[in-house]
Amino acid sequence: MKFSKLDLLTLLISLFLFSSCKDSSSIGLDIDPANAISGTLIDTVSITSTTEKDQASSTFFSAGSTSNPSWYPLGNMKDDIFGATSASVAMSVNLPSSSYIKFATTAAIDSVVLVLPYAINETVYRAREFYGDSTATYSINVSQLTSNLSTAGSWLSSKTYPSGDVLGTFSAPIRPNTRFKVVDIVAGAADTAIAVVPELRIRLSAAMIKNKILNLDSASISTNAKFNLAFNGLKVSATASGKGGMMFLDFSGASSNLEIYYKQPNTTTATQIDTLVARFPITTTTNAVAATVTHDYTNTPIAKQLSTPAVYPVTYLQSMSGLRNKITFPNLKNLVASVGSKMVINKAELVIDTSDPADSIPFKIPPRLSLYRLDIAGQRQNVPDNNPYSTDNPTGDIRTATSGIPFGGGYNYTKNSYAFVVTNYVQDIIDGKITDYGTYLSTTSLSTTATYSYLFPVPTTAGRVVIGSFNNPNNRKIRLNIYYVKTGTN
Repeated sequence: MKFSKLDLLTLLISLFLFSSCKDSSSIGLDIDPANAISGTLIDTVSITSTTEKDQASSTFFSAGSTSNPSWYPLGNMKDDIFGATSASVAMSVNLPSSSYIKFATTAAIDSVVLVLPYAINETVYRAREFYGDSTATYSINVSQLTSNLSTAGSWLSSKTYPSGDVLGTFSAPIRPNTRFKVVDIVAGAADTAIAVVPELRIRLSAAMIKNKILNLDSASISTNAKFNLAFNGLKVSATASGKGGMMFLDFSGASSNLEIYYKQPNTTTATQIDTLVARFPITTTTNAVAATVTHDYTNTPIAKQLSTPAVYPVTYLQSMSGLRNKITFPNLKNLVASVGSKMVINKAELVIDTSDPADSIPFKIPPRLSLYRLDIAGQRQNVPDNNPYSTDNPTGDIRTATSGIPFGGGYNYTKNSYAFVVTNYVQDIIDGKITDYGTYLSTTSLSTTATYSYLFPVPTTAGRVVIGSFNNPNNRKIRLNIYYVKTGTN
């Protein structure tokens, strides 16, 4: 009888554990089974979802602003489901330095090249800085803006920037992942072949650049502001063969330039001719850069959904200020009444299945979605589960700050679905602390981790996806899994 008390304690604990699992389910959202959350499951909460046009995004804020996009889109896509999408880039150009630059009156231009490096982010898994068919032939035009981009005041993705003279063209497949060598002009030394990052290089008309830049008077090239007023800037647009695609350009560093290669007499020995290069920088650190994005849904199923909102078996999400989904939970606030008891939500998970599990080629499924809500004023707000309290965010949610549970949103390539943990959001709606004025799904950039990236569309990714609605007949659908325990009578 030495161990009788221990045996009795073990028996009581076992009975308690078995009784607590009665009529319940366990969820392990990619977690250790030992840490699975138990509770009664509800997975029949009604969800409505409708396809809407997303709002235009800001593609530039101010020189040097950390809110400026890291990448800018350029291309043309023709998608059988999502229609046609085009993106162009307008850019102001600055002087090689803030000091006065002097071209000799006898300077002769050898060549002019617009150098635009592709956006590369090798540290992010499955990040796609090019989207679509890179083997297509891309026809790219470079023209001069007819107004000063730097003084435009606002740079929304829906805004167009008129241009005039065509300064150069490019027509070929692109190679966004291929490094190559170019000849670097070194003053006072032999020219050197150097390896450069993958970049788009477009030759411009030497005669037109001579007239538009080299022939400017000294006052026009004395400051960046005066030069921007005289030269305005450049616009780059593209068309493509076949289905086409979207490339992304990096203007955050020092590699984007308008490069003028020229010859002129040496300043000390007139009989000696120097070969020189002047690099006019194009960077969001000092320049205004803006993107224009257009979507045409003519003759697509999307056009019907936008013109005639109703319950459809699938809905559509598209990046670059394309399409978002408004989702609502019409019966969630009445859940306590239907259950007949107050409830504590152990875990709530919003799951979004892709309608077609196949990852379409060449238009791939986006690697991440965003989820946000509207407040009473119609302003975008993070849901509580993506709004952790911190000293920098004193109005955030302490529950989220201490839970250690990831919000989610990444694409699960095994399950062909997305998932968000919305435990606190669902609890607050049930308790009447938050009114559901509309919850929204949209795409977002995988390379952006700041919470603001979940609120507003960004021009830095081009993914699109068809998702199943709540009534999808193929059972590939959006659903809300709620695990709860009763806490007393209502």
